[in-house]
Amino acid sequence: MAIKQISIFVENKKGALADVLKCLSDNNVSLRAMSIADTKDFGILRIIVDDKDAAIKALTDGEIVFSVNDVIAAEAADVPGGLASVLKVLMDADIDLEYTYAFVVEDGQRACAILRISDIELGEKVLTEAGVPMVSEEDILRI
Repeated sequence: MAIKQISIFVENKKGALADVLKCLSDNNVSLRAMSIADTKDFGILRIIVDDKDAAIKALTDGEIVFSVNDVIAAEAADVPGGLASVLKVLMDADIDLEYTYAFVVEDGQRACAILRISDIELGEKVLTEAGVPMVSEEDILRI
């Protein structure tokens, strides 16, 4: 149940992020999840969108550097330790976590963790076997 995430190279300069987001907005692409990690010179904007084909076309037409990656999404309880319990399942299965970001779906009830892991198929399997609900791309689009 891999989800397509778009990773965009963004220069760390005034207006660069706004320009990328405007490019997407001008093409009727809505963000469903977003994370940005930056350094002094650049950042990597990671997004899940409502229309990945439109996003890819807009970014390509705008000559914006990007890549498309597979990630998975897992539901976690929106309580202290909710995400930690999900990550422990992966750790116990010796699955490496490259990065994660999360957003609350229902305050005080559930959150969604986007996970970039070393083995997507195995990760989905061990999380499902541990009773962790997986979130599909279609589920995210309905949020």
